[in-house]
Amino acid sequence: MDHKPTYRDLIYEIVKCIPSGRVASYGQIARMVRRCTARMVGFAMASTPENENIPWQRVINSQGKISPHGAGFGSALQRQLLEEEGVIFNEENIVDFDQFGWKPLD
Repeated sequence: MDHKPTYRDLIYEIVKCIPSGRVASYGQIARMVRRCTARMVGFAMASTPENENIPWQRVINSQGKISPHGAGFGSALQRQLLEEEGVIFNEENIVDFDQFGWKPLD
């Protein structure tokens, strides 16, 4: 019996394609999955399985900011992981999509 992929499966497959040192927005990922919203991507990222090697930290909001989660602990971890990959935040804690944004067709 074939397993029909869920929207989470599709989201996770796309997120796995984001290279180290790059970021994508929730909306950008949502536009790649039929009938998906940025909020659905956010829920999927919040429930990412730990043992699946999904780089959840590379998905940020459309303003170039890390969305608050995990009572602040998750946000601090996300920033740390991104900085370890070479992503730079400006003084307003914003990532420049022109410099660090993922362009999957490039």
